[in-house]
Amino acid sequence: MRARTLDEALNALAAHGSAAKVLAGGQSLVPALAMRLSEPALLIDINGLAAMQAIEWSGTHLRLGALVRHAELETSPLVRKHAPLLAMAAPHIAHPAIRNRGTLGGSLAFADPAAELPAVAVALDATIVLMGRGGTRRVGAREFFRGLYETSLRSDEIIAAVEIPPMQPESRVAFLELVRRRGDYAMAELAATARITDGRIEAATLVYFGVGTAPVLAREGAQALLDGLPAARLRAAQAALDRDLDPPADQHGDAAVKRHLARVLLQRAVTALGMQSR
Repeated sequence: MRARTLDEALNALAAHGSAAKVLAGGQSLVPALAMRLSEPALLIDINGLAAMQAIEWSGTHLRLGALVRHAELETSPLVRKHAPLLAMAAPHIAHPAIRNRGTLGGSLAFADPAAELPAVAVALDATIVLMGRGGTRRVGAREFFRGLYETSLRSDEIIAAVEIPPMQPESRVAFLELVRRRGDYAMAELAATARITDGRIEAATLVYFGVGTAPVLAREGAQALLDGLPAARLRAAQAALDRDLDPPADQHGDAAVKRHLARVLLQRAVTALGMQSR
């Protein structure tokens, strides 16, 4: 069915429960249907819901409708101004054909542990707006992703929007990946933010992906960047990643390889963020 309103879509979800699937960009769902990995009784097409396609600045946060396409994240002036990490990450998502159809909400709902947008949402401390027949829920991105393709989204809910706090003037961001071929899934990736005031690192956030079952917030590594003498901070932060990360082996390598790649990414992020001489 093609939903004409959000209420119509929510009513259909409530009536069919887990037997229904929401169709937005379809970049993950359609391949699953083709391979018979998913066989829903009902597809609910929400592409006509214009209210979920908006990018708006409220004065206190950036609000992105769930149907905003990946390509729009790269080109939107509002995104570039208030959430540049999103604009920085968007070109790394697959290929142009995918970015022209894929949606922000679809990527977050699918929760691929190697996908860019879930990790960026965590790094930006975004709030995910969920709507169902029972009302609206707001869930922090750091609580939303629970495990491998698992989120706190209920079967009768739709991701309606994402709210992102504004970037502060003293904040800096970096997005890095190690990939064999542009557009492929990366071997390891890092979304990083830092707040630097008067030459001092006041705060840092490091979110790795492609190295776990969900985006990994490297708390100890980030804390190590704030402590001690400048020359020792990077080494301490790289060592702390062994406590932050417990990567499973995959086609790119075992846990030791993944940890090595994570340390390489951290060194590059420190340079990109302008921290190295601090």
